Amino acid sequence: MSEVILKGIPAASGVAFGPAYLLGKEDFIVPARPISENDIPLEIARFEEALIQTRREIIDIQKKIAQEMSSEHAQIFDAHLLVLEDRMLIEEVISRIKKEHLSVEYVFSEELKKYMNVFSNIEDEYLRERVSDINDVGKRILKSLLGKKKSIGLDELTEQLIIVAHDLSPSDTASMHRQNVIAFATDVGSRTSHTAIMAKSLGIPAVVGLEEATFKVKNRDFLIVDGRLGLVIINPDEKTLENYRIEQTKISILKDRFSNIKDLPAQTLDGRKVEIAANLELPEEIPSIISHGAAGIGLYRSEYFYMNRVDLPSEEEHYQAYKFVAEAIHPYSVIIRTLDLGGDKFLSQFEVPKDMHPFLGWRAIRFCLARPDIFKVQLRAILRASVHGKLKLMYPMISGIEELRQANAILNEAREELKREGIPFDDNLDVGVMIEVPSAAMTADLLAKEAAFFSIGTNDLIQYSLAIDRVNEKTAYLYEPAHPGVLRLIKAIIDAGHNQGIWVGMCGEMAGDVNLALLLLGLGLDEFSLPSLVVPQIKQLVRSVTFRQAKDIAYTALGLSTGKEVEEYSKLKLKELAPEINGEER
Repeated sequence: MSEVILKGIPAASGVAFGPAYLLGKEDFIVPARPISENDIPLEIARFEEALIQTRREIIDIQKKIAQEMSSEHAQIFDAHLLVLEDRMLIEEVISRIKKEHLSVEYVFSEELKKYMNVFSNIEDEYLRERVSDINDVGKRILKSLLGKKKSIGLDELTEQLIIVAHDLSPSDTASMHRQNVIAFATDVGSRTSHTAIMAKSLGIPAVVGLEEATFKVKNRDFLIVDGRLGLVIINPDEKTLENYRIEQTKISILKDRFSNIKDLPAQTLDGRKVEIAANLELPEEIPSIISHGAAGIGLYRSEYFYMNRVDLPSEEEHYQAYKFVAEAIHPYSVIIRTLDLGGDKFLSQFEVPKDMHPFLGWRAIRFCLARPDIFKVQLRAILRASVHGKLKLMYPMISGIEELRQANAILNEAREELKREGIPFDDNLDVGVMIEVPSAAMTADLLAKEAAFFSIGTNDLIQYSLAIDRVNEKTAYLYEPAHPGVLRLIKAIIDAGHNQGIWVGMCGEMAGDVNLALLLLGLGLDEFSLPSLVVPQIKQLVRSVTFRQAKDIAYTALGLSTGKEVEEYSKLKLKELAPEINGEER
């Protein structure tokens, strides 16, 4: 077969090649098959046996995930088990078999369609998300009824495969056999979507926003995924494959090139020191963070702790999770971002209304201030865990000083409660603010008077400033970190923080962009927080230049007219001052 090249959005750098595994492409067409009166008991028995077998499958998956990952990940499948116990569905299927004298697989497939249609049109976001659970369980039951072999699940992969999907859900990524998933390719998404963030955390290449990958790729097609250029090559010819083998070798050499500096400080040639920290989604990433030489965690995304549960995490669960991370990273610090669900993050069991524009809706600090009962549980746990290491707390999506004060009032209530209960905590816990809303950027001078630090969340700051939806593949090309307007906002934020004597970090995906790192250093950024795999590169870059050189680059870049000009200039200066960062020689 001749090779086919698909162009998407580069989401996680690297190159991988191997067979494709299409996720979620199993549709069943079940014809109506009449049965006699005498066949009815047999059909009902077949249905009950299929339910039992499916339950056994799901429990087996749960056990395996609990052993290999954690019980929290295994809880994702509690919702699947609830579907199997839905008496209304079961009784409706049995009733129709008796009344209509039709086979169980046909009746069940029709009822499944009806249920999925009803849930798809429900206003409630959480209930609407249960469609995927119903669909997954329904397919398992139908496979059993039709005598089809159970398909391979992501938790059961026995060979290295490239996952191709329309999108990847949290339950998909939680149940992956991580050694055998070597790349992602999805129809939708952007550089800052959940899929891209998870791919970077896992250290595997990813291309998103391909639009038609699931239509063009067939199961077992041989693929090349180029996460640097955003390419997926289907059935490459031998010349293309050989070129990519060479590229993969170069990438491997480059990855190991800076391992000798992992324990050295990130300090410029003229003595300017910055912190290079790592972002954390799941505790399983901690060994990678430590091995790559990160000086702590600059962003602990705590919302992953809430996702895909059938209940709210208790204060004790929060406490144990934060204590574990604090002790594992000690003596370095951990910045915990409070709950930030909504937008491209996946809503859990909260009754969050359907938003036409979810990024602008009831999310992050807005949700927490409206539900202080939920918010305070997390705050109490963070305070309790603060005695086990160097914890810091950070509020997301603050739009102005009033929200910061309201959040701190709830934090102070939590402090007073713990004091009355005689529970120890660090009373000097640093409390910072994520600057990711333009109004916060423009009033950063006011916020800096009442915050211990700033962390710039570029993922949202860029989309709000440029009026684009960063997870919409139709507008993702407009997501431009080097846009002059974005650079000026970043400069203003850093200056406002420094004028009030507080440090300013960056935890958005822009912080891990090697081509823009010199510019950010020159703007005066004090801390970079990024995927752990990029830590050695950024650290080496800081150690390869003077702060004066970086400031000159930033000054020139701020005078350019377009994002494209800024990117080209930044790449040129990187090649001139530190060519080894991208594998070139001086």
